[in-house]
Amino acid sequence: MKMKSNVLKTAKEIAIPSHGQRKKVDKIANQVFSLVNKEAEKQKSVVSVHFGGSYAKETWTPEKIDIDIFVKFKKTVTEKNFEKIGRKIGFDSLKKFKPYVRYSEHPFVEANIEGVGVNIVPCYDVKKGAWKSAADRSTFHSEFMCEKLTGLMKDDIRILKCFLKINGMYGAEIAKQGLSGYVCEVLIYYLGSFENVLKKIAKLQNNEMIGESPRKFESPVVIIDPIDRNRNLGAAISIQNVTNFILVARNFLKKNSISYFKEKSKNKIPLELAKNTLIVNFKYKKRSDDIIYGQIKRAASSLERLMIKEGFKVLRSDAVVYDKINASLLFLLESLTISKNKIRIGPDVFSDDFSTEFIHANSKKSKLMWADKEGKLQSLQTRRYENAKSYLNDLIKNHITGSGISKGLRADFKTGFKIKSGKGKQSKSVKKSISKLITTDDTAFSTN
Repeated sequence: MKMKSNVLKTAKEIAIPSHGQRKKVDKIANQVFSLVNKEAEKQKSVVSVHFGGSYAKETWTPEKIDIDIFVKFKKTVTEKNFEKIGRKIGFDSLKKFKPYVRYSEHPFVEANIEGVGVNIVPCYDVKKGAWKSAADRSTFHSEFMCEKLTGLMKDDIRILKCFLKINGMYGAEIAKQGLSGYVCEVLIYYLGSFENVLKKIAKLQNNEMIGESPRKFESPVVIIDPIDRNRNLGAAISIQNVTNFILVARNFLKKNSISYFKEKSKNKIPLELAKNTLIVNFKYKKRSDDIIYGQIKRAASSLERLMIKEGFKVLRSDAVVYDKINASLLFLLESLTISKNKIRIGPDVFSDDFSTEFIHANSKKSKLMWADKEGKLQSLQTRRYENAKSYLNDLIKNHITGSGISKGLRADFKTGFKIKSGKGKQSKSVKKSISKLITTDDTAFSTN
């Protein structure tokens, strides 16, 4: 189906910066570039300074504006000096704008100037493919896209970014595991337009490759980096975001509605599901978003696995940080309580050694033991836990070392934690996460 021109026209108005916004951003960019250049010239280890990211490629969108300035170092510079001098240049050049350090693979300096984010990022002056740091590819990405993208393609990249942001699939950070700005640029480069991207995604097959590579990759979608054909950009995108993109793309192509570019009205939280939701709230010692999100996501997965092993049916889980020091792990269960009886299934009676071993191991714990119609041994036993909240509380309080919660998080849990039901009183951020966990996303699952 061909997209309606009035929908695309309105989407462009949302996604493309106005003349006034461009003027303001250009002024800040040139001012900061001059300051960074001045500080970089004092350092013999610096080769050059470049604009990068969405500002350099003219693919930035109005609601979140970042200016990335890359400082290229000689490849002989040690990692210690690379970080130390990179930070010095960042802090000295942005000193009047209250700069602070952010962390990726290497630290970089960031500041906020009149609502515009400015990042001073160190990278090495290397040949294509001979990467020394994670940021080294970025200037090559900028050069490639500046050369290959037409004005219409840049507009469509902005539309795609806004479409993904409003529908919760944009952002490469661990908290989101969505599609990055660069992935949006690559998709438009390969497929030509916003419409073509959606048509491709709507019919996407599992493990399908977009682009060409001599290698095979295992991920739900494979997106090849055009400047590094051995790199799969799709590996960082979660299966949830891939499946959501497919469903939302299909619905948008059917409906052709501008509502897909506007904030959604909040769904009413179903109380029946809220009462079957457990939230583990705790405070954490401040660290970078990527580190804390990596830890809490792994913790949620481990606790979900252990609850399932104990007999509780966990339908979905999530993890969130908020207010800079608070974190929550969320679990939606089929029911918070289960039968006090559990059945252990053993081998069939024809397996002499195994069946004898099973009888010996389970006879004292059994309330009843029998062989079923297929000859398999069965043992009816009493569960230790019938209530998921009690189990989770005991697990974190008394058995945290075997819980799969990383060492880095254990100290935070030991200072205290609370487990609440989803229908209890929660902070605004947690309520939002509960809503996301227990309500249907109409943009993905609407049948109208």
